[in-house]
Amino acid sequence: MSSFDEFDAFEASSLSARAMAARPTPYLDQLNPQQRAAVEQLDGPVLMLAGAGTGKTKALTARIVHLLTTGRARPNEILSVTFTNKAAREMKTRVAGMLGQAVEGMPWLGTFHSICVKLLRRHAELVGLKSNFTILDTDDQLRLLKQLIQAAGIDEKRWPPRMLSGIIDDWKNRAITWDKVPSGDAGAYNHRGPEMYKQYQERLRELNAVDFGDLLLHMVTIFRLHPDVLEQYQRWFRFILVDEYQDTNTAQYMWLRLLAQKHRNICCVGDDDQSIYGWRGAEVGNILRFEKDFEGAAVVRLEQNYRSTPHILAAASNVIRGNTTRLGKELWTEAQEGEKVRLIGHWDGEEEARWIGEEIESMQGGTRGMRPYSLDDMAILVRASHQMRAFEDRFLTIGLPYRVIGGPRFYERMEIRDAMAYFRIVTSPDDDLAFERIVNTPKRGLGDKAQQTIQRIARAQGVSLLDGAALAIEQGEIKGKGAKALGQLVVDIARWGRMTRATVPVASDDVLDDETMPMPGRPEVTHVELAQIILDESGYTEMWQNDKTPEAPGRLENLKELVKALESFENLQGFLEHVALVMDNDSDDGGAKVSIMTLHAAKGLEFPVVFLPGWEDGLFPSQRSMDESGIQGLEEERRLAYVGITRAEEVCTISFAGNRRVFGQWQSQMPSRFIDELPEDHVEVLTPPGLYGGGMGGAPMSSTLETRAAEANVYNSPGWRRLQDRQGTRPVSQPRESRTTTIDLTAVSAYTVGDRVFHQKFGYGEVMSIEGDKLEIEFDKSGTKKVVARFIVSADDVPF
Repeated sequence: MSSFDEFDAFEASSLSARAMAARPTPYLDQLNPQQRAAVEQLDGPVLMLAGAGTGKTKALTARIVHLLTTGRARPNEILSVTFTNKAAREMKTRVAGMLGQAVEGMPWLGTFHSICVKLLRRHAELVGLKSNFTILDTDDQLRLLKQLIQAAGIDEKRWPPRMLSGIIDDWKNRAITWDKVPSGDAGAYNHRGPEMYKQYQERLRELNAVDFGDLLLHMVTIFRLHPDVLEQYQRWFRFILVDEYQDTNTAQYMWLRLLAQKHRNICCVGDDDQSIYGWRGAEVGNILRFEKDFEGAAVVRLEQNYRSTPHILAAASNVIRGNTTRLGKELWTEAQEGEKVRLIGHWDGEEEARWIGEEIESMQGGTRGMRPYSLDDMAILVRASHQMRAFEDRFLTIGLPYRVIGGPRFYERMEIRDAMAYFRIVTSPDDDLAFERIVNTPKRGLGDKAQQTIQRIARAQGVSLLDGAALAIEQGEIKGKGAKALGQLVVDIARWGRMTRATVPVASDDVLDDETMPMPGRPEVTHVELAQIILDESGYTEMWQNDKTPEAPGRLENLKELVKALESFENLQGFLEHVALVMDNDSDDGGAKVSIMTLHAAKGLEFPVVFLPGWEDGLFPSQRSMDESGIQGLEEERRLAYVGITRAEEVCTISFAGNRRVFGQWQSQMPSRFIDELPEDHVEVLTPPGLYGGGMGGAPMSSTLETRAAEANVYNSPGWRRLQDRQGTRPVSQPRESRTTTIDLTAVSAYTVGDRVFHQKFGYGEVMSIEGDKLEIEFDKSGTKKVVARFIVSADDVPF
């Protein structure tokens, strides 16, 4: 008789069962009525629908303690599954704290993958493996796929290994084996996806190896094909608990359903409103159909929030109501009312970063009646990683300590380091470290041997690696396709360098700062244009365009943001020096720091003060998500907004910009549709009067939300165009090089020092000095600029 059968007999003893049930349960007294109901409902399927900040981890761990305390299960009969090792460790710690002693003998408390590793090592032979199989990491997986692709004669550039890896991983997340790939997916990877999947799995078996997707897939396969094995674990796992159920993929869902069929004592904890990982396989439908999958299931809603103020909860609840596919719940709190959610519009993204930096400094000392906050209390949550650049640059400028959570800082990202290496080698051809980084990125057919040859020749001749590469080609030391590609790179670097020095007559610009004043000549292309040329002509941009992994679009967005960052500098060299200072700001002195992270990385965290910048349609909600997934994509974006708002405990600030630079051109931005879903009674508008000429700060909330989008696009309005036509200042679209600037130093200006004026790009400002028709203006939001008079109007004439 197994230990599990023995416990069945033990449980049948009524005296023992009553004695166990009579043990004190002080942990139950710490729960609210809904939490307690979820803990005490031990029999049958239970869905603990736990809203943000409602104490779901406390309830989940209390349920484990209740099972142990009442004798309903031994530690090794409880299967408790989490998504991260951190969550598993926290659960063990909490259980030990509630029990008043260390938890012993709970081998089945861990992540999906860690538990499946244990199971698979016991039954590896059933899927053609040995128990000592190896688990491949991502690099090993890509190397193996690359070998198979080359052996199959597939063009690796058009069909890269990362693309195939993503396709196979998606199939495994959906519990699809190579022989069961649906007809709708048969065209994947140029119609060779299923074939390559089969070869990949066969090669893994030969190597006695698995990847992470196999851990779940193999166990689902074993349970399906070997009922005796499944029955064994169904009998052993008397109680199953699952955390973050809304994040499960199809394979995880099937694995859980198979194990729960005998006892049906499965308790899933999750929040359909926080399902934000659809892009990596999570299926929100798993939690939505829980009651259908497990007939007679009890659904307990945890709605009392212990984190946020009523205003914050009201804003989050109102936004998430826009989703139609949800189970529904209403968060509430006994906390004091606190600050309303703050909404503010800015002229552009840089102004947004400036304002948030100033606001953070102000909040350190207490502002507008608020208590002082530490930098550790504050977080900036962005939709896309490229948004971090503006904040990192601004915080460096004002000396504000910060940390990036959930990923590298902007200038530490791989694609940014690669691009910067290209810029460095162009400005400094002797930079050997930069050359080493880019010589075979993207791939140019230069293996280790070729690169060692370049190193040897460079050392022998006492020259840079770039010159060593030229000599290696000249001497015939490197041959074939690699020599041709390397030769082109050497020629390109020299040409790009000459482009920074070649000059042409000064082109027109309505702003006459030091860079654009008439001179004998200026660079043939601007450093911003040159940066884009380098990335394009080197093939680096194309490399990421051809990459089909989920990370590739984000990397391309980061590269665009990098090019945009150059606009604030006079040349590449100045920008490179700036980045060197940014990278030097990496000391961890243990002091307080503002946290910067993406909304996805913020899930599970909380901060007293949260800033949510960039709430503009196309950026948030993401246009790519809506294009790729339609309504489902929009609803996941709305859930992301809900997650962002509910990270805030006391102060939540949402902001948007009326203008952003896209590919070097100013574009008007439409505020996020989610802003109009905020409840007016719980929002305070901070946008200062005159920012868009409309006085948002004093308008009723309803009219503000209705007119805001039009104000953000004000420069395309008929009123603005009529004023430009009347004054002859409406710009005419023509090639940049065909326009010239004429400065009339004898002209008598219509303006006087101290006049308030308005400029289409820089907004409102005050005339500081006059020289003919050239004005020096101190703009409210953009600093001091020199501007030709015909490009401005009196502030009194602005038609809005």
